[in-house]
Amino acid sequence: MNQSGDEVVVENIEENIGLLQNYLKQLPEKALDLGLRVLFALFFLFLGIQVIKIIRKIVKRSCRRANAEQGVVQFLDSFIKMVLYVLLAFMIASGFGLDAASVVAVVGSAGVAIGLALQGSLSNLAGGVLILLLKPFRIGDYIIEDSKNHEGTVTEIQLFFTKLTTADGKIVVLPNGTLANTSLTNVTAAADRRLDVFVGISYEADLKKAKECVLEVLKEDESTLKDMELISFVESLGSSEVVIGGRCHVKNEDYFQAKWRITENVKLAMDENGISIPYPQMDVHLQGGSSVQ
Repeated sequence: MNQSGDEVVVENIEENIGLLQNYLKQLPEKALDLGLRVLFALFFLFLGIQVIKIIRKIVKRSCRRANAEQGVVQFLDSFIKMVLYVLLAFMIASGFGLDAASVVAVVGSAGVAIGLALQGSLSNLAGGVLILLLKPFRIGDYIIEDSKNHEGTVTEIQLFFTKLTTADGKIVVLPNGTLANTSLTNVTAAADRRLDVFVGISYEADLKKAKECVLEVLKEDESTLKDMELISFVESLGSSEVVIGGRCHVKNEDYFQAKWRITENVKLAMDENGISIPYPQMDVHLQGGSSVQ
């Protein structure tokens, strides 16, 4: 029994040594085959990236020739880029023995779980489609997102997000799902925009003269639309001032420059006409009955 057991052990050792020797003999061939597969994969990856770039350029050029909006071009480009890169990944993986049909079947059977895991991304994708179809804003519009008060000029509408550039040069990235499901203000949807300016004058100042000064500044400014209403009015009666308002309309692109210039000119006009603009004061009453301002 001991001799038979020893023979079995020897046979097993010899068998394992034979397998190891056979594996070592095949190792250079397998390594060469793997190296060739990696080289071909890198070659097809480089070639695929170049082809994808060419296809994207052709699509962009076709969209521009068809006078498509910039937002549509950006969204379509993002979608095509994602689909083509996924196809390229499957093609390269199939070179290493991956069965694409099996992967698709597994992905399909796990669709519910994947959908739940990616519901945020799918919501953003659907939001991007709604934005392009309903067009609440376009590239170049200045919008204010009401839920978080993010605002800026729309520079990109991508597959899952929209980029805004703020007045001080910051980039704000907002999910398309958020923009599609919340209220927002499109400041530049119309060709012109109403501009209001306000200035406080003292109660002793000539009220009519102050209103005339504001109206004259509005009439003389180069950016105000003269075919639309130009008015000056009393906005409110404060505790230490009378607030005079002026209202006009300007083109969207002139809004901020016009507002700054008109505000400055109103102050200069008040000074020229001797109309005082009050500043906060405090009356301190002493025990002797006198007061100090």
